[in-house]
Amino acid sequence: MSIRGRDTLGGRAAVVGIGATEFSKDSGRSELKLAVEAVRAALDDAGLSPADVDGLVTFTMDTSPEITVAQAAGIGELSFFSRIHYGGGAACATVQQAALAVASGVAEVVVCYRAFNERSGRRFGSGVQHREPSAEGTALGWNLPFGLLTPASWVAMAAQRYLHTYGLTPEAFGHVAVTDRRHAATNPAAYFYEKPITLADHAASRWIAEPLRLLDCCQETDGGQAIVVTSVERARDLPQPPAVIVAAAQGAGRAQEQMTSFYRDDLTGLPEMGVVARQLWRTSGLAPGDIDVGIIYDHFTPFVLMQLEEFGFCEPGGAAEFVAADTLSLNTHGGQLGEAYLHGMNGIAEAVRQLRGTSVNQIPGAARTLVTAGTGVPTSGLILGADG
Repeated sequence: MSIRGRDTLGGRAAVVGIGATEFSKDSGRSELKLAVEAVRAALDDAGLSPADVDGLVTFTMDTSPEITVAQAAGIGELSFFSRIHYGGGAACATVQQAALAVASGVAEVVVCYRAFNERSGRRFGSGVQHREPSAEGTALGWNLPFGLLTPASWVAMAAQRYLHTYGLTPEAFGHVAVTDRRHAATNPAAYFYEKPITLADHAASRWIAEPLRLLDCCQETDGGQAIVVTSVERARDLPQPPAVIVAAAQGAGRAQEQMTSFYRDDLTGLPEMGVVARQLWRTSGLAPGDIDVGIIYDHFTPFVLMQLEEFGFCEPGGAAEFVAADTLSLNTHGGQLGEAYLHGMNGIAEAVRQLRGTSVNQIPGAARTLVTAGTGVPTSGLILGADG
């Protein structure tokens, strides 16, 4: 375990704009067009113009390069551009990178974006089709020959061990799915708007990779989302209430692989998120009881439970009961299970809406939100807070 102190990034930057396309299963347009639509919508929300932007951050998996988005969106010179690796684990790290650039004076206004046709185009859920030789591919090579070909199958290994260790059944995962879909049902932007489910629906859904059922797995979505970050001082002069970046962190654990870390001493937790959790709590000076809303990355339901345990919201093995009791307002937009799968970027937007008081499932008095990124891979997290 690394020993680190409190970092000094917290409180120096804020999210001032959020924008998205519609979320669909067939966008009918290019990923570049989706990215530009989201970026422009976020700038409009922030009360800024493309000319104000001097930094862009996205994912390594994104097909729309920073310079191309800048050109297509009418953005001029860039003094900062960055990409974060590891799929959904990059979501909160894009905001961290933007905050680092702003805090250090490398850039003044940075837009983070993610756009893909993940349903009508390349579908991650279809598994590994082809891979260029790489160290990451070598790690996968130990698992693919045995039939572990998809993200669901990789997560199923850890999920099965979790159930065995704590004496639970697959129904434990259903509480996450029901909670997400309850919130999606009242969110007009969600794909599953007006479509709540019950625990019985969850238990009746077909197996994907035991112990994961269909309703344990996130959607595949076409769409784009963008987030605008600038200094707290400048944020106070803009139209929207700032969502201050109280803390931001990345984390990778020992024996870390991309979703196939099966050689760790224990498969019942997510050490990479433990690294993130410790740093967020250190830097913010907060504790689980201080969080009003949790936007917990939900590509697969078991990893939501493990994340809650890594952050200390409950004891190991106790997260299913914790979720069932609604102790923490969770994924109030519907999550990736209910709203859309945008590699977690839409979750950051929901955390901002909660602080603004504009969520369709608004939690009264929400002043601090926790957001996490994809797990099973090196990951990231944020604590956002209301200004003042």
